Amino acid sequence: MAFGRVLRRYRRAAGLTQEQLALEADVQRTYVSLMELGRNQPTITTIFKLARALHCTPSAMVSATEEECGRP
Repeated sequence: MAFGRVLRRYRRAAGLTQEQLALEADVQRTYVSLMELGRNQPTITTIFKLARALHCTPSAMVSATEEECGRP
């Protein structure tokens, strides 16, 4: 669920809807929703696609997920 919370935060900060993010990242909108709900976990390829669409680095998203989990 930590990645889902991070993804939602990044998406909202970018001012995108789930559908807009899905189009930009070339993934299904339902997949974005399921990731945000913590029901699906992305592959490394998907993390790269999402990061590109959100204008951030994949490592920033992973670091934010680590912080969300309470890791240093």
